[in-house]
Amino acid sequence: MFLVYYKVNFTGLKMVSFELSEREKSILRFVVHQFILTANPVGSRNITKRYELGVSPATVRNIMSDLEEFGLLEHPHTSAGRVPTDKGYRLYVDSLMDPPALDSKEKDYINGAFEKAGTDPESLLNFSSLILSEITHQLACITYPAFDSSILEKIHLVPLASTRLLVVLNVSSGAVKTITLEIESEISSVNLDGVQGILNEKLAGLTFDEIKQTFSQRVKDYLDSDLKPVLRLFVDSIDKIFTDPRMKEQAIITGAKNFIKQPEFEDLEHFQSIIELIEDKDIIIHLMEKSAFIGENPVSIFIGAENERQKYSEYSLIIKPYKLGGKIGTLGVVGPRRMEYSKVVAAVQYVAELLTKEINE
Repeated sequence: MFLVYYKVNFTGLKMVSFELSEREKSILRFVVHQFILTANPVGSRNITKRYELGVSPATVRNIMSDLEEFGLLEHPHTSAGRVPTDKGYRLYVDSLMDPPALDSKEKDYINGAFEKAGTDPESLLNFSSLILSEITHQLACITYPAFDSSILEKIHLVPLASTRLLVVLNVSSGAVKTITLEIESEISSVNLDGVQGILNEKLAGLTFDEIKQTFSQRVKDYLDSDLKPVLRLFVDSIDKIFTDPRMKEQAIITGAKNFIKQPEFEDLEHFQSIIELIEDKDIIIHLMEKSAFIGENPVSIFIGAENERQKYSEYSLIIKPYKLGGKIGTLGVVGPRRMEYSKVVAAVQYVAELLTKEINE
């Protein structure tokens, strides 16, 4: 007998036990495999023909009936076959599926693609999303690290012309942001070294969000000095300076073309819901950011009704965090519940780890 535990909701873990025999576990595993392969309800004869079980279709049918009573299988309609439930998938993912692994060709393909991606973080993120969608044939999603949580290390002020100033921000993650500002006064008449010193003294070590919220208060004692023109320029441009325009989209989503070819989307309602998901990135960002750090597993898996929104109860979400310096973003895949979990988990984990390595070198 075997004791199995599984997760049942989005907000935490609930421990529930099933005592399954080895034969019952094998039948459940085979049903999941066949349904993933064919997208059709699985019958007892299908199982006995394909797998060497040494038992009759009637015996398999009785076991499948027991698994249905456990809530692990269900009849989708009047068909004699059965399909896995969310609980069945959860038990399979936690205890029965093959260890996640990519074959050597898939790893070589991913490694080769990263070699062509260059070193720019934005380029690496885009390549990662494209690679992941191509390997899994699902919808790949990457959320950017929260830029507001970036920690400022140092500010450099560089005069470009008599009324143009280059602001260079060094971030603790190793990233650098530059922005050009127009100033009304002649820069030559302003003590830029003095301004730079004050800004570094008052702001270094703070997050960008803290700086935006408290900047005026931190420099108020200097706004009546000869440093006022540049400091006033910072006050007026604070959101522009400490917000990364590249991060406006907040997420990259790729793979819609392959994704909608899945048999599940022949149903108009399912098709409409996934189009809405693709078009509204905020939904994916919310799902990924809220779920990325639940549990201790290196890859988080949310199946069907475990997802927070009922509308997306037909989909599974597989997520792993990646790191950009001291900041954390999320990388993952959205797909039908009927997906090749072992391969997708392996792909998400491999790409996330490679991205973290490449983006921080």
